Amino acid sequence: MDADFGAYVDGIAPDFRALFDRLHGIVLATTPDAELGMAYDMPTYRMGKRRLNLGVWKHGVSVYGWRRDNDGGFLDRHPDLLSSKTTLRIRPRDAAEISDDEFVDLLGGALEP
Repeated sequence: MDADFGAYVDGIAPDFRALFDRLHGIVLATTPDAELGMAYDMPTYRMGKRRLNLGVWKHGVSVYGWRRDNDGGFLDRHPDLLSSKTTLRIRPRDAAEISDDEFVDLLGGALEP
């Protein structure tokens, strides 16, 4: 983990740190070889040409770089989390209703070739 990545994580507000840590852990568990870095001032996970970003915003964690074609049906089950064409915004209360298996499909699917 590079210093900027670590500094970003260390600066996450307590209200959102558990959610970020949960999603971060799932990314690392599903793609342990992912390279960690920063892009667009957000934590970035890289596998080959694929990129996934997790960014904290004022109400939760946003996910960028996920794949509609490989999300395991996540968007079909949670369409209300889509805030733009390519951004999912997840609040802690939303995440409480979503299983780790669903997040595995979403996050792990983003970095598959």
